[in-house]
Amino acid sequence: MARQQLQVLATLDAAKTQWYHFTAIVVAGMGFFTDAYDLFCISLVTKLLGRIYYTDPARPDPGTLPPNVAAAVNGVALCGTLAGQLFFGWLGDRLGRKSVYGMTLLLMVICSLASGLSFGSTPAGVMATLCFFRFWLGFGIGGDYPLSATIMSEYANKKTRGAFIAAVFAMQGFGILAGGIVTLAISTAFRKAFPAPAYVVDATASTVPQADYVWRIIVMLGAVPAILTYYWRTKMPETARYTALVSKNAKQAASDMSKVLQVEIEAESEKLDEITRNRDYGLFSSQFARRHGLHLLGTAATWFLVDIAYYSQNLFQKDIFTSIHWIPKARTMSALEELFRISRAQTLIALCGTVPGYWFTVFLIDVLGRFAIQLLGFAMMTVFMLGLAFPYHHWTTAGNHIGFAVMYGFTFFFANFGPNATTFIVPAEIFPARLRSTCHGISAAAGKAGAIIGAFGFLYAAQPQDRAHVNAGYKPGIGVRNTLFVLAACNLLGFFFTFLVPESKGKSLEEMSGEANDEETSGDGAKVVQPSGVQMV
Repeated sequence: MARQQLQVLATLDAAKTQWYHFTAIVVAGMGFFTDAYDLFCISLVTKLLGRIYYTDPARPDPGTLPPNVAAAVNGVALCGTLAGQLFFGWLGDRLGRKSVYGMTLLLMVICSLASGLSFGSTPAGVMATLCFFRFWLGFGIGGDYPLSATIMSEYANKKTRGAFIAAVFAMQGFGILAGGIVTLAISTAFRKAFPAPAYVVDATASTVPQADYVWRIIVMLGAVPAILTYYWRTKMPETARYTALVSKNAKQAASDMSKVLQVEIEAESEKLDEITRNRDYGLFSSQFARRHGLHLLGTAATWFLVDIAYYSQNLFQKDIFTSIHWIPKARTMSALEELFRISRAQTLIALCGTVPGYWFTVFLIDVLGRFAIQLLGFAMMTVFMLGLAFPYHHWTTAGNHIGFAVMYGFTFFFANFGPNATTFIVPAEIFPARLRSTCHGISAAAGKAGAIIGAFGFLYAAQPQDRAHVNAGYKPGIGVRNTLFVLAACNLLGFFFTFLVPESKGKSLEEMSGEANDEETSGDGAKVVQPSGVQMV
């Protein structure tokens, strides 16, 4: 039996799209723009870092980061992100969304700038300092995931809620694209100002001293969009759902939303007492396990599996492009020319595959639903990865590189018009208000665990099986082709785990979480069968 909803929450659910919706999208979205820029720009400059700090001019090839250093530089921010998602997700439910929101952005700004100022008298010292600040950068980024998703879901109306949360997440695509464009611009400017020969011509002169400024500028520019939106984050009111359902302050919730929506809203304190009665079960309670246990397993498992594939592809595009000869051998280029070519390739993939996928999700998620888009995305990612893997030797031959890039771009398109977006959206919709940020943080942290496996595992797994072609410091792996088979299998598993996740299109957050019902229900509105299990719709 449904309980009567508070007027303030019903008004939010029924509100027409207004200016405050777009303000919230921009303020939350710029955090995600910064997140993506900071997380993925490091993949553009790792080859340059290897040239600057680890080149031995006596060797036939320019220096590369040692395996342990490369894994740390690429993966340490992801470790920080995982920790930040769990910590700030929990804190967002304890202290409130607004109270914690500015804190994460400030941490991102400080650590972006500090990363570019990494110091040390030896290469190991510089890398250690860089990794230290990137861990804490990731910690701040981690907090942005549960807080941005939860704030946007709690502000949105139920008709277009999916599109609004997706629009916040879609700023990640622009962040990745911006990283490529910024790197293109800076590498071009420095190449013209400080021309250098290829490594085979003059090993020492191929990396100009000014190249050390290039990666620092690229990394530090990630602080700019965060600085620009910090003021507006601090001015956002607390969400009405947190104020009413968690803080249990109906008067304050009504007052805040009356100002935002510019309508008169009744406080209804007595109705709030009735709605929140017997709704204080915790995350580790048997009640939560019966109502939402399978849902949390579904959101965490699908996010874990998609991020193994997504971060493997994103962080190591440069290695894949080199292996199919789209980017020439490093010895035939100067350090800044190699950076230019890597960023150009990554920008093309972002422009043609990554960004469009996000916006297809924005426009279609409230039409097709989360469930259908996630199933389609996992299925098509599996198909395209197998399409790359089976004829892999064909793609590596001359004249077929464009075909590989197109297929590769489609895997990104269907990741973003698919599970990379929906796994961010759904956990913000299906859990109770007092646990929403925590459960989103847990789901996101599972995703980052997958990203860490992708980031660290791909480095080693993608090494050629032939010892003669293995990069210095590495052992033979299973090769790029077999790695693509493994990633395809991850996507197929994600397809099946999607069936644990309920559809939330067109439903209020209280319907999905069971907070609108007198009966003990699972989050999709189905009655819970006690004690044996969950009756799924």
